Amino acid sequence: MCMPFPSLLQARALTPQTAETDAIRFLVGTQSLKYDNQIHIIDFDDENNIINKNVLLHQVGEIWHISTSPADKGVLATCYNRSKWGFPTGFVLLMGQSSDSRVLTCAAVWRMPKELESGSHESPDDSSSTAQTLELLCHLDNTAHGNMACVTWEPMGDGKKVISLADNHILLWDLQESSSQAVLASSASLEGKGQLKFTSGRWSPHHNCTQVATANDSALRGWDTRSMSQIYCIENAHGQLVRDLDFNPNKQYYLASCGDDCKVKFWDTRNVTEPVKTLEEHSHWVWNVRYNHSHDQLVLTGSSDSRVILSNMVSISSEPFGHLVDDDDISDQEDHPPEEKSKEPLQDNVIATYEEHEDSVYAVEWSSADPWLFASLSYDGRLVINRVPRALKYHILL
Repeated sequence: MCMPFPSLLQARALTPQTAETDAIRFLVGTQSLKYDNQIHIIDFDDENNIINKNVLLHQVGEIWHISTSPADKGVLATCYNRSKWGFPTGFVLLMGQSSDSRVLTCAAVWRMPKELESGSHESPDDSSSTAQTLELLCHLDNTAHGNMACVTWEPMGDGKKVISLADNHILLWDLQESSSQAVLASSASLEGKGQLKFTSGRWSPHHNCTQVATANDSALRGWDTRSMSQIYCIENAHGQLVRDLDFNPNKQYYLASCGDDCKVKFWDTRNVTEPVKTLEEHSHWVWNVRYNHSHDQLVLTGSSDSRVILSNMVSISSEPFGHLVDDDDISDQEDHPPEEKSKEPLQDNVIATYEEHEDSVYAVEWSSADPWLFASLSYDGRLVINRVPRALKYHILL
């Protein structure tokens, strides 16, 4: 199901609502130099195949990244552009000023209006209401650290810890006083030649949420949040810039990455000399990779080739033989002769290629409420909601 935004509003920021809820909800952040930027709250009524949209004004600037609290349905964080004089970037350009060195990417934590916290299944025909405003809870102060790339929340936490990436700094924040105050708890910096900058990061749901992975240039790095020290590094993980990464939700040492070399790679962080698997299905930069939250063999990717690809990476999943196993089970299988193996690993394949977009696909996300449903967003503001093919769904379940 497709939902285009107004033609003057471009978009590249997309997130599901991550706090526990039965509602299928996605949030989209827009980018416009001429008009007030917005956050569109998209609620999908799966039973009636209806999309309902509510709009929140985000007047401080273009939205480059958006994420939601895992504990509070009404709280979210954005990374956005504003001028160093405090004006939105569009205002600076209209005043005839160059935007390159005078624009700062900032981050803030917001609360949406109480009445919008729960999912709404009202008909989209009733869309005459005006846009509402966000309540600013706090800024993540980056004046001493540079441009914010992203904000990621502690996955299993109470919504009081976030990590932000600013230029070459990784910053751990404690959100206090109902998120109205952000206190910098600890930090670390990339060190090396040149102007090192983080491009993306993810907080691992494993290891008691004490590990974060980041991407900078062509490298991937793991960090221990207790000491803010580096625990692994994959140099030259990709041939060009790494755009995104994600942790396997069911296998604690596995993560996926993607980049400008058009590849998606899967890694075991215990042995980083070579990727476990590589996909080369896209023909241009791969901007996004996401594991399914429940069935980790299902992997989504979005690319500048305007395509979304759903892959079945079953051989490196937690169910390589069609049933749940862990790493010890696989070792036991290898110790037995072939004739004693009950099953061979299933084969990886591309499940489907989706071509509903006409512009670069900058974001793909799985629904937090329905493991068989996902959304994709292209730069022209087109949001597309799709389902995993029914035949595959029943094959996985049965």
